[in-house]
Amino acid sequence: MDLILWRHAEAQEWLEGCDDMARSLTSRGEKQAARMANWLDRQLPEGTRIFVSPARRCEQTAQALGRKYKLREELAPAASADQLLALVQWPLAKGTVLVVGHQPTLGQTIAQLLGLSAPECAVKKGAVWWLRNRQREALSQTVVVAVQSPEVI
Repeated sequence: MDLILWRHAEAQEWLEGCDDMARSLTSRGEKQAARMANWLDRQLPEGTRIFVSPARRCEQTAQALGRKYKLREELAPAASADQLLALVQWPLAKGTVLVVGHQPTLGQTIAQLLGLSAPECAVKKGAVWWLRNRQREALSQTVVVAVQSPEVI
């Protein structure tokens, strides 16, 4: 199974009293999403399942890819790594799953899957972490396939 974690691109700052779920991408964020979507579109296999947080900034990030996706409450801000992994059925699902979500959930998921001692891994806005589960001599391993940032594309 391949699991691709894509952090939403740069969004408007959160201000006291604003609806966090309604925050939109900035113009810089729109450019980040477009660059990463272009890279992802060339890499993703057919049949990739795409799950997206219902937050506006995540949906806008996913829309840059131009593929069908499903909004999932399990990926909303403050979701847990366990909720994310249950949704994608890690590591038992077949094929590739792309998740568009938030920090710290994505970083916590990466840290858990890689067995890091830190509780979470830093994930830049708009960046992608591509992880793969494989079996080696009866051991389940998580391999980092790629880490890509929109600034270097």
